[in-house]
Amino acid sequence: MTRANLTQINPVKESIKLYAKQLKTPTFADYENVVRQLEHGDGFDKFLCRLMQQEVLQRQEAGQRRRIKKARFPVMKTLDDFDYARLEHVSESFIWELASCDFIKNRQNIVMIGNPGAGKSHLTVGLGIKACYAGFNVKFYTATNLANELAEAVQFHRLSKLEKSLAKIDLLIIDELSYLTFNRYQSEMLFQVISERSERASIIVTTNLEFSRWTELFENEIMVAALIDRVTFRSHVLNMNVKESYRLEQTLSKENDFKEEPLED
Repeated sequence: MTRANLTQINPVKESIKLYAKQLKTPTFADYENVVRQLEHGDGFDKFLCRLMQQEVLQRQEAGQRRRIKKARFPVMKTLDDFDYARLEHVSESFIWELASCDFIKNRQNIVMIGNPGAGKSHLTVGLGIKACYAGFNVKFYTATNLANELAEAVQFHRLSKLEKSLAKIDLLIIDELSYLTFNRYQSEMLFQVISERSERASIIVTTNLEFSRWTELFENEIMVAALIDRVTFRSHVLNMNVKESYRLEQTLSKENDFKEEPLED
């Protein structure tokens, strides 16, 4: 190393970077940016407050990214992107009221019932992302994936571990409880997961079927009645039926836009 390089190294700055790494406060290593933001006359206490504020904000953002990643959303869709004009039975203001996440704090559930393409999954993901931002642990499953994961956990003797993991989730999302019929074994495991969360933590369930048709999904009618009782207790039940599928509407809109584009000579 040359003498010129040695003179460029500031031992104090290097020590700050080292201590910041050891203390796991990475923003402290970037303290010079905070210094530049200070106004004339600001004292050390103002500098320290700004520095700590920057560290807190960075940790919050990192936590949000981590929670969103762990939630395993199939796609990233926000509530801001949703077309609320399509909702016929649910108001936009009520969706934003749910977005406050008070229902999670109060250990309440949400059940969205509506025909395919009504936007249930979009709203569910949007609410889940809001919950992640608010500091809640979220996990997204389709009903089929959850049933399969439970079955695999039993097969490989990991059921206890999975159940403990699910118990730590503040908001469990079970999407598409509609398409496949569950056998007695799968029904019992799903019932157990939902029952254990009753009055302890929140669930969002989306389905295309009215409650009266849930017997088409599960073999045991008595269990169906108990399952509906657990899901709807302390719940917001949303009628999401719409006249036309959102996906179909988007497809037709794109086709119309394409047709309206003038052809070049």
